[in-house]
Amino acid sequence: YRNSFASETSGRNSSTETSLTLNAGVALTITVGTGGAGGGSAANGTVGNASSMTGTGVSITSTGGGYGAGASASNGADGGNGGAGGGGADGNQPSATGGSGTASQGFDGGGASSNGAGGGGGAGAVGASSPPSGRPVAGGAGLSSSITGSAVTRGVGGSGSVAPAATKVDGTGNGGDGSDNVATSDGADGIVILRMSTVDYSGTTTGSPTVDQSTVSGQTILIYTGSGSYTS
Repeated sequence: YRNSFASETSGRNSSTETSLTLNAGVALTITVGTGGAGGGSAANGTVGNASSMTGTGVSITSTGGGYGAGASASNGADGGNGGAGGGGADGNQPSATGGSGTASQGFDGGGASSNGAGGGGGAGAVGASSPPSGRPVAGGAGLSSSITGSAVTRGVGGSGSVAPAATKVDGTGNGGDGSDNVATSDGADGIVILRMSTVDYSGTTTGSPTVDQSTVSGQTILIYTGSGSYTS
């Protein structure tokens, strides 16, 4: 999670980044990464794909989320590293740890107990570690941004579950939730948002972003949920 809007907090509770200044005719290539697939009883999930924006003098990448670990009855596993770390799995291995997040992007995942998995890291907080009782735990908190004109919380970590009960906590945000010892849900796809003065908006885009010129007077907001481009 990376943010340069209105002094809002960026990922891992870091300072807001510097807004872009673009000369006319600069083409930005925008890549929206897809979420990682959920795992199973003994299979880890997969790491999410990075989202990025590149062009002349511009190179911004948000790393995909780390995978949530899977576990069988006899072994546990550590969560995967990523923009925010995935939760560790149990399998009677309370030493299983959450994956590491990335500086200025997201927090680490939570660790496992012998009876439950940890939550995935969020943009704003570490994922919860599973207590010995093995109750389901929430993923790390996200961060709120008003770049689209109203407050939206983004980058919430997926919850950790307790097998075999199909229970999960905190379904809001980008992380997939732990489900049961058969399968978990997938992580959500990324998103790239640009906001600029409408007088500076060129109107040259590809990839069919949402173009919002009505929510905030005098501002154009481009929301990319799929890859594309913007030329200034």
